Amino acid sequence: MKKEMSSFDVRSVVTEMAALENAHMDKIFQWGAGNVLFRINTKNGKEDLFFKDKKWLFLSPDRPDTPVTPTSFATFLRKYLTNARIGKTRQIGFDRIVEMQVFKAEGEYLLIFEMFGGGNVLLVQDGKIVNCLTQRTFRDRTTRPGEEYVMPKERFNPLTSDEDSFKNLFRSSDSDTVRTLATVNNLGGQYAEEVCKRAGVDKTVPAKDADDASVHALHSAVMEIADYVMREPHPTIFRQEGKIVDIAPMDLHIYEDCVKEPMPTISEAIGKFMGENEAEEQREFVDPEIEKLKKRIEKQKETVDAYRVEAERLKAQADSLYTEYQKVSELLTVLGEQCKKLSWEKLTEGALKIPYVSYIDPSKNIVAMKIGILEVELDYTKNIDTNASEIYARGKEQNEKADNAQKALDDSVAELEKKQKGFDKKVAAELAKAKPTKRFWFESYKWFVSSGGRLVIAGRDTHSNDQVVKKHLKEGDVYAHADIHGAPSVILKDGLKASEEELREACWFALAQSKAWMAGSAEGGAFWAYPDQVSKTPNAGEFVPRGAFIIRGKRNYEYHLPLEMGIGEVYYQNERKIMCAPTPVMEKCSEKYYVIRPSKEKNGRMAGDIAKAFEVPEEEVSRILPPGSVDIVRKVLPKPDTDEEE
Repeated sequence: MKKEMSSFDVRSVVTEMAALENAHMDKIFQWGAGNVLFRINTKNGKEDLFFKDKKWLFLSPDRPDTPVTPTSFATFLRKYLTNARIGKTRQIGFDRIVEMQVFKAEGEYLLIFEMFGGGNVLLVQDGKIVNCLTQRTFRDRTTRPGEEYVMPKERFNPLTSDEDSFKNLFRSSDSDTVRTLATVNNLGGQYAEEVCKRAGVDKTVPAKDADDASVHALHSAVMEIADYVMREPHPTIFRQEGKIVDIAPMDLHIYEDCVKEPMPTISEAIGKFMGENEAEEQREFVDPEIEKLKKRIEKQKETVDAYRVEAERLKAQADSLYTEYQKVSELLTVLGEQCKKLSWEKLTEGALKIPYVSYIDPSKNIVAMKIGILEVELDYTKNIDTNASEIYARGKEQNEKADNAQKALDDSVAELEKKQKGFDKKVAAELAKAKPTKRFWFESYKWFVSSGGRLVIAGRDTHSNDQVVKKHLKEGDVYAHADIHGAPSVILKDGLKASEEELREACWFALAQSKAWMAGSAEGGAFWAYPDQVSKTPNAGEFVPRGAFIIRGKRNYEYHLPLEMGIGEVYYQNERKIMCAPTPVMEKCSEKYYVIRPSKEKNGRMAGDIAKAFEVPEEEVSRILPPGSVDIVRKVLPKPDTDEEE
């Protein structure tokens, strides 16, 4: 399974990141050991640039769960980068390093992503590191705040090299063809295999022995791959037995036996790979601390057992001395007397002639004696009782060590139980946690899809009210607004072709998302108008506040619009979404939805209850509900399948 991005992956992602130029930083989040997310405001809505696990960089197709409280690193970056304008983004050479220009009034910064050697995110100004995710000291550079940022030594770039330099470097290797391409020519293992496959060259041939025709074919294959990645990318997921084994910005011949799944972008391919990989990991939850603790407990058990066994062995030895009391006593007496008269050599020679003596060490006054199946070491300068007492004492010492080791083991087991209990709760929470649905650009606003399939969007606040009109109200659309102060601007896309029913739905939506819902009204009115009637230019002596617009000309009113909405699951572009729309819309497009009305009581938990029912995060529901409290007045659920009688 793929473990990290290749240089070609990085090149492809950087091409996609060109769309972020002139966009602005919104919020920055950081969590875990190496997850940093940059939420960016673009002309088409918000984008999430995700630096995941210190080795993946991509525009996340789904909105990851982010922490409520920012870390110190995220807070620091927000201070420097919030509302900053993004400039050019580039890959450094052919390395896994991405450099993004960021501009603020006080100066220009470089946001640098390193996807090698443990990974890092660095904020650099005027060549110096302002802050970084990971502080490290390498042989040739240091990544710490205040230090000069030294770019890692650039490796060979096969995309810009001519054939002669490629050939010279290739031939300089003592390794085989595929390893040389992977390391010396800086292609990595995946693309080294692919180049050999495309060139039709035996990958096991030593690089020095490759003929000119083979080297030419290899270089041509490299250029062919580069051309595909740069000019005709075809991001692809490769599967074996349903599991993703690799992703690439192009079709790879080395995976001819795999099922190939084309993807719109390399970022979406990475996002899908990450999502499926995390789902797989969730099925096999592992806590490194718990695993480490389990290994410690196993070693502690072995230690306790070893002490107990040794204590029993020593007790058995001491007891055995008294079963052969006379024989042991005689041996100790003889050797005790002879050691004073004979040399070590003579003493050893004589002792080994005794059948039940295994060995003797005169330098330590030790003799090993066989007693039944046991072998007992004795000090022959001491009598049998003294030897037995000393052996009993050593056994007691081993038992005391076993008792102490058992206490440590009991503590470890208690710690494991505590950690396991907490981990089990965490796993249960993770497994129960609802996964967000795919996020679309229009979810920066309030939205729904009309009964005719047309998108309707509305501002959330004064800022997005301005934005929704200035950026998204085009010729051919229709503008709608509730007949009440404090209502959002609503746009029905392609509204000039909409039916009367859809125009009423847009007005209904405009009323429901206004302060009329908070007031608990039963019904109200709204109007629609054409784009050329909507203006920000006030009449003489008037002032148009932020988020407000002037409507000139005829207003087309819809009256007796009920303050009632439906919220339920629908499918948009083959993706499951939870949508809040006028009740008639939900009746036509959803089999599972709730009908809601304004509530006079504060019931902040209602969003959570609805989210649980539809198995999505609470935030996904709360951001589409009308302002204020809601009551569920009716639930519409799919009818259960029943077997027909024959």
